Amino acid sequence: MKQREMRLKKREITDPEILREILESCEVVRIGAMDEEGMFIVPMNYGYDVREEDGTLHVCLYLHGAKEGRKAAAFAADPRVAVEMDYNHEVITGDYTCAYSYAYRSIMGNGTITEVTDPEVKKKGLEKIMAHIAPEAKIAFLPEMVERVAVWRIDIDTFTGKERRRK
Repeated sequence: MKQREMRLKKREITDPEILREILESCEVVRIGAMDEEGMFIVPMNYGYDVREEDGTLHVCLYLHGAKEGRKAAAFAADPRVAVEMDYNHEVITGDYTCAYSYAYRSIMGNGTITEVTDPEVKKKGLEKIMAHIAPEAKIAFLPEMVERVAVWRIDIDTFTGKERRRK
């Protein structure tokens, strides 16, 4: 599916290096999913793989959590998800109330989430998560730890980068 064109093109980020910077700088991704109770959003830590092909970035995110619960059930029932991450927050003041705004950089998109079941690929995903959230941490995974945790991979189908800068 094609992403809707951004209304304010001047805020769109297309530079692959800035998009990579956003992926690296954000600490949390918000995952939008759907189940029988309705839509919900869950914030999660993540790791990522990114590659560039013909000037286009291809991104996949790795997440981890419990194998059971609302999130796990929703991901299994409907693999279509939305993602959002943002950082670089700053209030932009104005001369009057409605002139106030907010500075930020963000990525929003859609993708397909799948549970990773191969132990070696699960370890790779967990390593990516640790490299992103705690790069200085010593990493060692016992087989029973890898077996017990759920690891998901989101292949981002479409996404846009956007920023609002302080003037």
